[in-house]
Amino acid sequence: MRDPRIWKLAGTLVHYSCAVKPGEKVWIDLIDADSALGEALAQEVFKAGGHPIIRLTDNRIQRQLMMGYTEDQLNFLGETDAALMRQCACYIGVRGGHNAFETADVPEAQKRLHNRTYGRMVHSEIRVPRTRWVVLRYPNPAMAQLARMSTAAFEDYYFDVCTMDYGRMGQAMDALVKRMEATDRVRITGPGTDLRFSIKGQTAIKCAGAVNIPDGEVFTAPIRDSVEGSIAFNTPSLYQGVTHEGIRFAFEKGKIIQATGSDPELINQILDSDEGARYIGEFAIGLNPYITSPMLDTLFDEKIAGSFHFTPGRCYDEAPNGNDSVIHWDLVMIQTPEYGGGEMYFDEVLIRKDGRFVTEDLKPLNPENLKG
Repeated sequence: MRDPRIWKLAGTLVHYSCAVKPGEKVWIDLIDADSALGEALAQEVFKAGGHPIIRLTDNRIQRQLMMGYTEDQLNFLGETDAALMRQCACYIGVRGGHNAFETADVPEAQKRLHNRTYGRMVHSEIRVPRTRWVVLRYPNPAMAQLARMSTAAFEDYYFDVCTMDYGRMGQAMDALVKRMEATDRVRITGPGTDLRFSIKGQTAIKCAGAVNIPDGEVFTAPIRDSVEGSIAFNTPSLYQGVTHEGIRFAFEKGKIIQATGSDPELINQILDSDEGARYIGEFAIGLNPYITSPMLDTLFDEKIAGSFHFTPGRCYDEAPNGNDSVIHWDLVMIQTPEYGGGEMYFDEVLIRKDGRFVTEDLKPLNPENLKG
């Protein structure tokens, strides 16, 4: 029997996240994903009157291609797929795979080449700014292992997270958006962390299931040159097939002037990708009540209730601060008591302590108030 939760998820992606309309072309990217979800997505797109375009990708094949691609080949592929992406109103990217480290041994130079050619031409310049898009992971035993759960328990957890009442969450987020857009100075403290920056005049964007699944964050971007102080991230990050732990940054006039961690040489190579890589393009507050611990998957980890992420690299067009880069590296700090706690201040007013909102307008965003 087909799991009915798959069809519920497909319905959420097509009708809520992407809001597919009659006549629209929808690019469905299935990367090592179960065919059952592909079938369900195709059916839901047809129900909406849209035209599904399905592409199947295998990460093992993709690894081999990335090993050998030349700039000419990637420019050709980028031009071809950019032409297709321009015709699509929506993009649904489903990332499965049984090995989260499949591209770990692809040379860093090849990854950067892929990012600045194909990635820029197809995704950064067209898909992100010009389509209604949503990306998600698909449950499998490898993800369950990363989450330290049985496969059955992880599937239950996955569908709880991905099919929660995002409309209810979105309404509760309005108060945080209002506060952020009225704020000038932000200060964040915690173990090894005393971070200060400005978000004065910046747009705040709520994310409640319309772009990512799982979702649950409100993001903005700091004034590019305003970041000062230091931060010690307490969440491992799997980036381009390599796990990084214990990352610490020191800032001066917005720039990362010192970066350390479990692989400082590689961290600094990434941060030296271009000028914008050492500046912050996003500051976001995680809110998903069902996600409470990291599992080496950014789409989940950046939504952890009681967390925030601070992102070296490219800003989003929806909340711009002028920073451009080929990288966008979401790094997460959890501030719940189990992870050392911490405080977040907006214009010297304490708004969150140890991962819980303390002001009356923001208390509806605490986990017990968001769960159904």
